[in-house]
Amino acid sequence: MDTQVPATTTLNADATGKHPYRIVVVGGGAGGLELATQLGNKLGKSDKVEITLVDRARTHIWKPLLHEIAAGSMDTGRHELPYQAQGHWHGFRYRYGEMIGLDRAGKRVHLAATYDEDGREITPDRWFPYDTLVIAVGSISNDFGTPGVKENAIMLDTPEQAERFNRRLLNACVRAYAQPGPVRPGQLHVAIIGAGATGTELSAELHHAARGLVEFGLDKIDPEKDFKITLIEAAPRILPALPERLSKATTDILNGIGVEVRTGSPVTKVSAEGVTLGNGEFIPSELVVWAAGVKGPDVLSKLDGLEVSRMNTLVVKPTLQTTRDENIFVIGDASYLVPEGETAPIPPRAQAAHQEASHLVRQIQRRMRGETELAAFKYHDFGSLVSLGKYSTVGNLMGFIEGKSIRIEGWFAKIMYRSLYKMHEIALYGYIKVILDTLSRMLTRRTEPQVKLH
Repeated sequence: MDTQVPATTTLNADATGKHPYRIVVVGGGAGGLELATQLGNKLGKSDKVEITLVDRARTHIWKPLLHEIAAGSMDTGRHELPYQAQGHWHGFRYRYGEMIGLDRAGKRVHLAATYDEDGREITPDRWFPYDTLVIAVGSISNDFGTPGVKENAIMLDTPEQAERFNRRLLNACVRAYAQPGPVRPGQLHVAIIGAGATGTELSAELHHAARGLVEFGLDKIDPEKDFKITLIEAAPRILPALPERLSKATTDILNGIGVEVRTGSPVTKVSAEGVTLGNGEFIPSELVVWAAGVKGPDVLSKLDGLEVSRMNTLVVKPTLQTTRDENIFVIGDASYLVPEGETAPIPPRAQAAHQEASHLVRQIQRRMRGETELAAFKYHDFGSLVSLGKYSTVGNLMGFIEGKSIRIEGWFAKIMYRSLYKMHEIALYGYIKVILDTLSRMLTRRTEPQVKLH
């Protein structure tokens, strides 16, 4: 392997040839972007530190919002944040590209070349040197090798995938309205495979969005008869990671609005016409979303021998350092850490990524001061919330009484759910900008359609 770093990727050096301390964060999701922003705010003005954020996208969208994009109930343009602008405002550099490899001996990250839609190169194949590397590339959907998923189902890992499903949904509705005959069985049926938070939230959001689409002139479609949503889960109940009482409450709400809930029903095949269950039953559906489980991106198993878990996530020590390289940290969905006294790893949730980012800001500063002993990360589970759109929000809050959780539902739960996003925005923008942006969105929502029509 050529270990010489090309001059185009060598970061700034002073007159003595000594480089500033180089922190590279790969992945601009909830954890990665918050980390780069906080480090930039604290260290970015120093000529002794250089902070670089690498991501294969140009803008950031909070991943828990993807179901709203898929349903067409959220305008992506009003919520996406350009990495280039965020870096300029907060003291870090953004570099466009996707990590495809790692040279641990040379302490370099390998980025693939990028191309535009016409096949022209945007950025070349590059290597970026680091002193401390943080991997925060998130997770992707796990199809478990199920036949037909890649060809016929859409996953919701990225805003582009969510927008693609929304276009497919809108086109299906316009096609059904324009065709001479009646709506075909399965033509406007949506099968959502996987009843975790994403699948469950999408089912409720779609139920409302479909009725909004019909209101804007597609009156040939009967939303009660022609549009059907089936939520399919292999486990005995939906939301299997949450307490059973919340699962039951959510099931009752979904049944009440007409969403068909199928539990204990593993999917064995997905075709262009529908979904086949383990018992041989076929569910006609020309619109299929796969939201059944997550795993680490494929690149994580190709990072110069770093240890990976069974789900292809990077195994880390309590300090969030990888088990085979103390210069590499992992946060968010890409990390695998089983807390002391527990049997399961920290769950892939936005609150975990947020806590890990805040913890790592302090630990990286300790490393820069030459301290070898880093503090262990301690995860605090503050509960879970599931939004069912306009119909309800359910969840449980933890931490008020040790070892106890409080069930919440309705208006208060919805406020708490929205506050999670506001906390993320505050970590990125600060209070004043969040307040102004929130007011702007509230005013705009009153002058535009409540569903995306294009």
